[in-house]
Amino acid sequence: MRVVAGDRKGMPLKALPGNNTRPTTDKVKESIFNMIGPFFDGGVALDLFAGSGGLGLEALSRGIERTIFVEKDRKAFSIVKENVAKCRYDDQVEIFCNDAVRAVKALVKREDVVFDVVLFDPPYHKVDYYDLVRVLIDHGKVDDKGVIMCEHANDVTLPKAYGPFTCVRRETYGSTVVSIYRVTQQGEGE
Repeated sequence: MRVVAGDRKGMPLKALPGNNTRPTTDKVKESIFNMIGPFFDGGVALDLFAGSGGLGLEALSRGIERTIFVEKDRKAFSIVKENVAKCRYDDQVEIFCNDAVRAVKALVKREDVVFDVVLFDPPYHKVDYYDLVRVLIDHGKVDDKGVIMCEHANDVTLPKAYGPFTCVRRETYGSTVVSIYRVTQQGEGE
């Protein structure tokens, strides 16, 4: 696992051994960022269910100014911190060891954050977690020009829209599906 492109291109990243997390492969990560970026001119990202932090670090490497990582597994949380330090992004991140539901409740109360990119990769068997996308949108925490990326199992069907955010692209990579949501003009989207 590595950073695929940008300022830290090629930087190897540590992954959590075992089956507690499911790191996004470099191939899928590259495809995700080709769909949502591929590069950014500043902005704030949220890497919810961060795992080893690979998606949020990729966003930083590609120009996102600040990333908030949320990961509840203590071992994975430690690896996110290691990977952030290795990539020298300590001053551009906030890392929380917290349950995603509680983290989102705390984030919606903050007046200092609106996300330009939401990277959403929950455990595949926890379908209810996708409701957190709606919570962020309903509280105005995703910029209207922003993008939401949901990674999910191919046997999970996500809604065509979350509020004004419509699924504009859906790609399948084996058992993994990536769904991209943006605010669209009438007639755009899937």
